[in-house]
Amino acid sequence: MEWSELAEIIEKIFITQMGIVHITPGVMIMWALGLFFIWLAVAKNVEPLLLIPIGFGIFIVNFPLTPLMGHTEAGHPELLAVFYEYGLKWELLPPIIFLGLGTLTDFGPLIANPKVLAIGAGAQLGVFITFVGTLLFGFTLQEAAATGIIGGADGPTTVYLTNALAPHLLGPNAIAAYSYMALVPVLQPPIMKLLTTEEERTIRMQQLRPVSQKEKILFPLIACAIVCLLIPAVAPLMSMLMLGNFMREAGVVRRLVDTAGGALMNMVTIFLGLAVGATMSAEAFFSDSKPLIVLALGIVDFVFCTAGGIWTAQLINKISPKNPLNPLVGSAGVSAVPMAARVSHSEGLKYDPQNHMMFHAMGPNLAGVIGTAAAAGMFIAMFK
Repeated sequence: MEWSELAEIIEKIFITQMGIVHITPGVMIMWALGLFFIWLAVAKNVEPLLLIPIGFGIFIVNFPLTPLMGHTEAGHPELLAVFYEYGLKWELLPPIIFLGLGTLTDFGPLIANPKVLAIGAGAQLGVFITFVGTLLFGFTLQEAAATGIIGGADGPTTVYLTNALAPHLLGPNAIAAYSYMALVPVLQPPIMKLLTTEEERTIRMQQLRPVSQKEKILFPLIACAIVCLLIPAVAPLMSMLMLGNFMREAGVVRRLVDTAGGALMNMVTIFLGLAVGATMSAEAFFSDSKPLIVLALGIVDFVFCTAGGIWTAQLINKISPKNPLNPLVGSAGVSAVPMAARVSHSEGLKYDPQNHMMFHAMGPNLAGVIGTAAAAGMFIAMFK
Protein backbone atom coordinates (compact mmCIF):
# COMPACT_ATOMS: atom_id res chain seq x y z
CA MET A 1 0.00 0.00 0.00
CA GLU A 2 1.40 3.37 -1.01
CA TRP A 3 1.57 6.31 1.36
CA SER A 4 -0.94 8.23 -0.76
CA GLU A 5 -3.49 5.45 -0.38
CA LEU A 6 -2.86 5.23 3.38
CA ALA A 7 -3.23 9.01 3.69
CA GLU A 8 -6.51 8.84 1.80
CA ILE A 9 -7.83 6.16 4.19
CA ILE A 10 -6.73 8.15 7.22
CA GLU A 11 -8.37 11.28 5.84
CA LYS A 12 -11.60 9.39 5.21
CA ILE A 13 -11.67 8.03 8.75
CA PHE A 14 -10.69 11.16 10.64
CA ILE A 15 -12.14 13.84 8.39
CA THR A 16 -15.19 12.38 6.71
CA GLN A 17 -16.47 9.67 9.02
CA MET A 18 -15.83 11.19 12.45
CA GLY A 19 -18.40 13.58 13.80
CA ILE A 20 -15.99 15.58 15.93
CA VAL A 21 -14.71 17.58 12.98
CA HIS A 22 -18.26 18.56 11.99
CA ILE A 23 -19.10 20.33 15.25
CA THR A 24 -20.33 23.87 14.64
CA PRO A 25 -21.37 26.71 16.99
CA GLY A 26 -25.00 25.90 16.17
CA VAL A 27 -24.49 22.30 17.27
CA MET A 28 -23.02 23.44 20.57
CA ILE A 29 -25.94 25.82 21.14
CA MET A 30 -28.40 22.97 20.63
CA TRP A 31 -26.41 20.76 23.00
CA ALA A 32 -26.67 23.52 25.59
CA LEU A 33 -30.43 23.79 25.00
CA GLY A 34 -30.94 20.05 25.40
CA LEU A 35 -28.87 19.96 28.57
CA PHE A 36 -30.78 22.99 29.89
CA PHE A 37 -34.08 21.14 29.54
CA ILE A 38 -32.59 18.11 31.26
CA TRP A 39 -31.31 20.36 34.07
CA LEU A 40 -34.77 21.93 34.50
CA ALA A 41 -36.32 18.49 34.75
CA VAL A 42 -33.78 16.96 37.15
CA ALA A 43 -32.67 19.90 39.29
CA LYS A 44 -35.89 21.93 39.34
CA ASN A 45 -38.44 19.12 38.81
CA VAL A 46 -40.07 21.07 35.98
CA GLU A 47 -42.21 18.69 33.90
CA PRO A 48 -39.59 15.89 34.07
CA LEU A 49 -41.77 13.36 32.24
CA LEU A 50 -41.68 15.62 29.17
CA LEU A 51 -38.47 17.61 29.39
CA ILE A 52 -36.13 14.66 29.96
CA PRO A 53 -36.98 12.83 26.70
CA ILE A 54 -37.27 16.12 24.77
CA GLY A 55 -33.96 17.42 26.13
CA PHE A 56 -32.20 14.12 25.52
CA GLY A 57 -33.61 13.99 21.98
CA ILE A 58 -32.22 17.47 21.26
CA PHE A 59 -28.88 16.48 22.75
CA ILE A 60 -28.29 13.26 20.83
CA VAL A 61 -29.69 14.31 17.46
CA ASN A 62 -27.13 17.12 17.26
CA PHE A 63 -24.13 14.82 17.28
CA PRO A 64 -22.91 15.02 13.68
CA LEU A 65 -23.18 11.93 11.45
CA THR A 66 -25.12 9.92 14.04
CA PRO A 67 -27.52 7.42 12.40
CA LEU A 68 -30.61 8.57 14.29
CA MET A 69 -32.90 10.72 12.12
CA GLY A 70 -31.93 9.64 8.62
CA HIS A 71 -32.65 6.55 6.56
CA THR A 72 -30.56 3.49 5.81
CA GLU A 73 -29.38 2.63 2.31
CA ALA A 74 -32.38 0.34 2.05
CA GLY A 75 -34.68 3.29 2.79
CA HIS A 76 -35.66 2.23 6.31
CA PRO A 77 -35.95 5.02 8.91
CA GLU A 78 -33.34 5.09 11.64
CA LEU A 79 -34.14 4.96 15.35
CA LEU A 80 -35.55 8.43 16.08
CA ALA A 81 -36.92 8.72 12.56
CA VAL A 82 -39.11 5.70 13.36
CA PHE A 83 -40.66 7.56 16.31
CA TYR A 84 -41.15 10.67 14.18
CA GLU A 85 -42.51 9.08 11.01
CA TYR A 86 -44.79 6.47 12.57
CA GLY A 87 -45.63 8.38 15.75
CA LEU A 88 -45.96 12.00 14.68
CA LYS A 89 -46.15 12.06 10.89
CA TRP A 90 -48.79 9.35 11.00
CA GLU A 91 -50.53 11.28 13.85
CA LEU A 92 -50.49 8.32 16.23
CA LEU A 93 -48.84 9.46 19.47
CA PRO A 94 -50.93 12.56 20.37
CA PRO A 95 -54.28 10.68 20.21
CA ILE A 96 -52.87 7.89 22.39
CA ILE A 97 -51.79 10.47 24.96
CA PHE A 98 -55.32 11.90 24.88
CA LEU A 99 -56.64 8.39 25.49
CA GLY A 100 -54.54 8.20 28.64
CA LEU A 101 -55.57 11.69 29.73
CA GLY A 102 -59.21 10.68 29.42
CA THR A 103 -58.74 7.84 31.89
CA LEU A 104 -57.26 10.32 34.40
CA THR A 105 -59.91 13.03 33.97
CA ASP A 106 -63.04 13.69 36.03
CA PHE A 107 -65.40 15.90 34.02
CA GLY A 108 -67.67 16.34 37.05
CA PRO A 109 -66.72 20.02 37.68
CA LEU A 110 -67.46 20.90 34.05
CA ILE A 111 -70.77 19.01 34.02
CA ALA A 112 -71.84 20.68 37.29
CA ASN A 113 -71.05 24.19 36.03
CA PRO A 114 -71.35 24.20 32.21
CA LYS A 115 -71.19 28.01 31.93
CA VAL A 116 -67.42 27.77 32.43
CA LEU A 117 -67.24 26.39 28.88
CA ALA A 118 -67.24 30.07 27.92
CA ILE A 119 -63.97 30.50 29.84
CA GLY A 120 -62.39 27.72 27.81
CA ALA A 121 -63.41 29.61 24.67
CA GLY A 122 -62.28 33.00 25.97
CA ALA A 123 -58.90 31.60 26.93
CA GLN A 124 -58.17 31.07 23.22
CA LEU A 125 -57.81 34.84 22.78
CA GLY A 126 -54.03 34.61 22.58
CA VAL A 127 -54.27 31.92 19.91
CA PHE A 128 -55.98 34.29 17.48
CA ILE A 129 -53.93 37.36 18.45
CA THR A 130 -50.73 35.40 17.80
CA PHE A 131 -52.18 34.01 14.57
CA VAL A 132 -52.60 37.56 13.27
CA GLY A 133 -49.26 38.69 14.72
CA THR A 134 -47.22 35.96 13.07
CA LEU A 135 -48.66 36.88 9.67
CA LEU A 136 -46.99 40.28 10.12
CA PHE A 137 -43.64 38.47 10.39
CA GLY A 138 -44.10 36.82 7.03
CA PHE A 139 -45.48 33.48 8.23
CA THR A 140 -47.85 31.59 5.94
CA LEU A 141 -51.42 30.98 7.09
CA GLN A 142 -50.53 27.41 7.99
CA GLU A 143 -47.45 28.46 9.98
CA ALA A 144 -49.40 31.21 11.76
CA ALA A 145 -52.15 28.80 12.78
CA ALA A 146 -49.66 26.23 14.06
CA THR A 147 -47.81 28.90 16.05
CA GLY A 148 -50.96 30.46 17.47
CA ILE A 149 -52.11 27.25 19.14
CA ILE A 150 -49.08 27.37 21.47
CA GLY A 151 -50.89 29.69 23.89
CA GLY A 152 -53.44 27.01 24.68
CA ALA A 153 -50.67 25.25 26.64
CA ASP A 154 -51.71 21.85 25.29
CA GLY A 155 -48.65 19.93 24.10
CA PRO A 156 -50.33 17.05 22.23
CA THR A 157 -52.74 19.40 20.44
CA THR A 158 -49.85 21.68 19.44
CA VAL A 159 -47.94 18.69 18.08
CA TYR A 160 -51.02 17.39 16.25
CA LEU A 161 -51.87 20.73 14.60
CA THR A 162 -48.28 21.64 13.73
CA ASN A 163 -47.68 18.26 12.14
CA ALA A 164 -50.83 18.73 10.07
CA LEU A 165 -50.11 22.28 8.88
CA ALA A 166 -46.42 23.17 9.31
CA PRO A 167 -44.32 20.10 10.19
CA HIS A 168 -41.05 22.02 9.71
CA LEU A 169 -42.00 24.04 12.83
CA LEU A 170 -42.78 20.97 14.93
CA GLY A 171 -39.66 21.24 17.08
CA PRO A 172 -39.83 24.92 18.07
CA ASN A 173 -43.63 24.85 18.45
CA ALA A 174 -43.58 21.81 20.72
CA ILE A 175 -40.65 23.18 22.73
CA ALA A 176 -42.48 26.49 23.21
CA ALA A 177 -45.76 24.81 24.18
CA TYR A 178 -44.23 22.43 26.71
CA SER A 179 -41.87 25.09 28.09
CA TYR A 180 -44.59 27.65 28.77
CA MET A 181 -46.87 24.92 30.09
CA ALA A 182 -44.14 24.00 32.57
CA LEU A 183 -43.78 27.67 33.54
CA VAL A 184 -47.50 28.14 34.35
CA PRO A 185 -46.79 28.54 38.12
CA VAL A 186 -44.31 31.31 37.33
CA LEU A 187 -46.04 33.15 34.50
CA GLN A 188 -49.68 33.17 35.57
CA PRO A 189 -49.71 34.67 39.12
CA PRO A 190 -48.47 38.16 38.09
CA ILE A 191 -51.08 38.28 35.30
CA MET A 192 -53.82 37.16 37.69
CA LYS A 193 -52.90 39.83 40.23
CA LEU A 194 -52.68 42.55 37.58
CA LEU A 195 -56.09 41.88 36.03
CA THR A 196 -58.19 41.32 39.18
CA THR A 197 -59.09 43.40 42.20
CA GLU A 198 -58.55 42.25 45.76
CA GLU A 199 -62.31 42.06 46.20
CA GLU A 200 -62.63 39.77 43.18
CA ARG A 201 -59.82 37.53 44.41
CA THR A 202 -61.70 36.84 47.66
CA ILE A 203 -65.01 35.81 46.04
CA ARG A 204 -66.19 32.49 47.45
CA MET A 205 -67.96 30.39 44.86
CA GLN A 206 -70.97 28.32 45.84
CA GLN A 207 -70.49 24.59 46.23
CA LEU A 208 -71.19 22.77 42.99
CA ARG A 209 -74.05 20.32 42.77
CA PRO A 210 -73.31 16.59 42.94
CA VAL A 211 -72.93 14.96 39.52
CA SER A 212 -74.54 11.55 39.09
CA GLN A 213 -72.71 8.57 37.66
CA LYS A 214 -75.21 8.43 34.80
CA GLU A 215 -74.27 12.00 33.80
CA LYS A 216 -70.59 11.12 33.87
CA ILE A 217 -71.17 8.09 31.65
CA LEU A 218 -73.33 9.99 29.15
CA PHE A 219 -71.05 13.04 28.96
CA PRO A 220 -68.19 11.49 26.91
CA LEU A 221 -70.68 9.95 24.48
CA ILE A 222 -72.53 13.23 23.95
CA ALA A 223 -69.34 15.30 23.81
CA CYS A 224 -67.76 12.91 21.32
CA ALA A 225 -70.82 13.04 19.07
CA ILE A 226 -70.93 16.86 19.13
CA VAL A 227 -67.21 17.21 18.36
CA CYS A 228 -67.28 14.67 15.54
CA LEU A 229 -70.28 16.40 13.96
CA LEU A 230 -69.13 20.02 14.38
CA ILE A 231 -65.31 19.76 14.32
CA PRO A 232 -64.48 16.48 12.53
CA ALA A 233 -60.87 17.57 11.87
CA VAL A 234 -60.01 17.14 15.55
CA ALA A 235 -61.99 13.92 16.07
CA PRO A 236 -58.83 11.75 16.45
CA LEU A 237 -57.85 13.69 19.58
CA MET A 238 -61.23 14.27 21.20
CA SER A 239 -62.67 10.84 20.44
CA MET A 240 -59.68 9.20 22.15
CA LEU A 241 -60.04 11.58 25.12
CA MET A 242 -63.70 10.69 25.46
CA LEU A 243 -63.04 6.97 24.98
CA GLY A 244 -60.58 7.04 27.85
CA ASN A 245 -63.02 8.95 30.02
CA PHE A 246 -65.90 6.61 29.16
CA MET A 247 -63.79 3.59 30.13
CA ARG A 248 -63.00 5.33 33.43
CA GLU A 249 -66.60 6.16 34.26
CA ALA A 250 -68.07 2.86 33.06
CA GLY A 251 -66.07 1.10 35.79
CA VAL A 252 -66.02 -2.31 34.07
CA VAL A 253 -62.65 -2.21 32.30
CA ARG A 254 -60.30 -1.30 35.13
CA ARG A 255 -57.38 -3.15 33.53
CA LEU A 256 -57.72 -1.13 30.33
CA VAL A 257 -57.99 2.10 32.31
CA ASP A 258 -54.88 1.27 34.33
CA THR A 259 -52.94 0.41 31.17
CA ALA A 260 -54.05 3.43 29.13
CA GLY A 261 -53.45 5.89 31.95
CA GLY A 262 -50.29 4.19 33.20
CA ALA A 263 -47.85 2.04 31.23
CA LEU A 264 -49.12 2.92 27.74
CA MET A 265 -49.21 6.66 28.38
CA ASN A 266 -45.75 6.62 29.95
CA MET A 267 -44.30 4.70 27.02
CA VAL A 268 -45.88 7.00 24.44
CA THR A 269 -44.66 10.06 26.35
CA ILE A 270 -41.08 8.80 25.97
CA PHE A 271 -41.50 8.26 22.23
CA LEU A 272 -43.24 11.62 21.74
CA GLY A 273 -40.56 13.50 23.68
CA LEU A 274 -37.72 11.88 21.77
CA ALA A 275 -39.44 12.47 18.42
CA VAL A 276 -40.05 16.14 19.21
CA GLY A 277 -36.50 16.64 20.45
CA ALA A 278 -35.12 14.90 17.38
CA THR A 279 -36.63 17.54 15.11
CA MET A 280 -34.48 20.21 16.81
CA SER A 281 -31.29 19.75 14.86
CA ALA A 282 -29.02 22.78 14.54
CA GLU A 283 -29.36 22.69 10.76
CA ALA A 284 -33.16 22.88 10.93
CA PHE A 285 -33.32 25.33 13.84
CA PHE A 286 -30.92 27.91 12.45
CA SER A 287 -31.96 27.65 8.80
CA ASP A 288 -34.16 30.75 9.20
CA SER A 289 -35.45 33.09 11.90
CA LYS A 290 -38.93 31.58 12.28
CA PRO A 291 -38.08 29.16 15.13
CA LEU A 292 -36.71 32.07 17.17
CA ILE A 293 -39.81 34.16 16.41
CA VAL A 294 -41.97 31.24 17.53
CA LEU A 295 -40.23 31.08 20.90
CA ALA A 296 -40.58 34.84 21.35
CA LEU A 297 -44.25 35.05 20.36
CA GLY A 298 -45.15 31.99 22.43
CA ILE A 299 -44.88 33.98 25.65
CA VAL A 300 -47.14 36.73 24.25
CA ASP A 301 -49.59 34.05 23.16
CA PHE A 302 -49.69 32.48 26.60
CA VAL A 303 -50.14 35.84 28.39
CA PHE A 304 -53.16 36.75 26.27
CA CYS A 305 -54.69 33.27 26.67
CA THR A 306 -54.45 33.62 30.45
CA ALA A 307 -55.86 37.15 30.27
CA GLY A 308 -58.68 36.02 27.99
CA GLY A 309 -59.82 33.45 30.52
CA ILE A 310 -59.83 36.00 33.34
CA TRP A 311 -61.65 38.62 31.27
CA THR A 312 -64.27 36.03 30.27
CA ALA A 313 -64.91 35.13 33.93
CA GLN A 314 -65.34 38.83 34.73
CA LEU A 315 -67.72 39.23 31.78
CA ILE A 316 -69.80 36.29 32.99
CA ASN A 317 -70.10 37.97 36.39
CA LYS A 318 -71.37 41.17 34.76
CA ILE A 319 -73.92 39.32 32.64
CA SER A 320 -75.01 36.99 35.45
CA PRO A 321 -74.10 38.52 38.84
CA LYS A 322 -75.94 35.79 40.73
CA ASN A 323 -73.51 33.12 41.99
CA PRO A 324 -70.41 35.01 40.74
CA LEU A 325 -67.22 33.31 39.64
CA ASN A 326 -63.92 34.10 41.26
CA PRO A 327 -61.99 35.51 38.25
CA LEU A 328 -58.88 33.66 39.39
CA VAL A 329 -60.41 30.47 38.01
CA GLY A 330 -60.42 32.14 34.58
CA SER A 331 -56.66 31.66 34.30
CA ALA A 332 -57.31 27.91 34.40
CA GLY A 333 -58.95 28.23 30.99
CA VAL A 334 -55.65 27.29 29.38
CA SER A 335 -55.24 23.57 28.77
CA ALA A 336 -52.42 22.79 31.21
CA VAL A 337 -54.35 20.17 33.22
CA PRO A 338 -54.31 20.13 36.23
CA MET A 339 -51.42 22.56 36.71
CA ALA A 340 -53.38 25.71 35.79
CA ALA A 341 -56.20 24.70 38.15
CA ARG A 342 -53.70 24.21 40.97
CA VAL A 343 -52.28 27.68 40.34
CA SER A 344 -55.78 29.22 40.54
CA HIS A 345 -56.39 27.35 43.78
CA SER A 346 -53.07 28.31 45.38
CA GLU A 347 -53.42 31.97 44.38
CA GLY A 348 -56.90 32.08 45.89
CA LEU A 349 -55.58 30.71 49.17
CA LYS A 350 -53.12 33.61 49.38
CA TYR A 351 -56.01 36.09 49.70
CA ASP A 352 -58.41 33.84 51.64
CA PRO A 353 -56.91 30.77 53.34
CA GLN A 354 -60.36 29.19 53.57
CA ASN A 355 -61.27 29.64 49.92
CA HIS A 356 -60.64 26.24 48.34
CA MET A 357 -61.13 26.56 44.58
CA MET A 358 -59.46 23.48 43.12
CA PHE A 359 -62.72 21.75 42.21
CA HIS A 360 -64.14 25.00 40.77
CA ALA A 361 -60.98 25.66 38.72
CA MET A 362 -61.00 22.21 37.17
CA GLY A 363 -64.15 23.10 35.22
CA PRO A 364 -62.50 25.94 33.23
CA ASN A 365 -59.33 23.86 32.95
CA LEU A 366 -61.19 21.03 31.23
CA ALA A 367 -63.11 23.55 29.14
CA GLY A 368 -59.73 24.84 27.99
CA VAL A 369 -58.80 21.40 26.68
CA ILE A 370 -61.97 21.36 24.60
CA GLY A 371 -61.51 24.99 23.53
CA THR A 372 -57.93 24.46 22.34
CA ALA A 373 -58.93 21.34 20.44
CA ALA A 374 -61.82 23.23 18.85
CA ALA A 375 -59.46 26.02 17.73
CA ALA A 376 -57.07 23.43 16.30
CA GLY A 377 -59.89 21.72 14.44
CA MET A 378 -61.03 25.02 12.98
CA PHE A 379 -57.51 25.81 11.75
CA ILE A 380 -57.14 22.38 10.15
CA ALA A 381 -60.51 22.70 8.41
CA MET A 382 -59.59 26.16 7.08
CA PHE A 383 -55.94 25.75 6.08
CA LYS A 384 -55.01 22.10 5.51
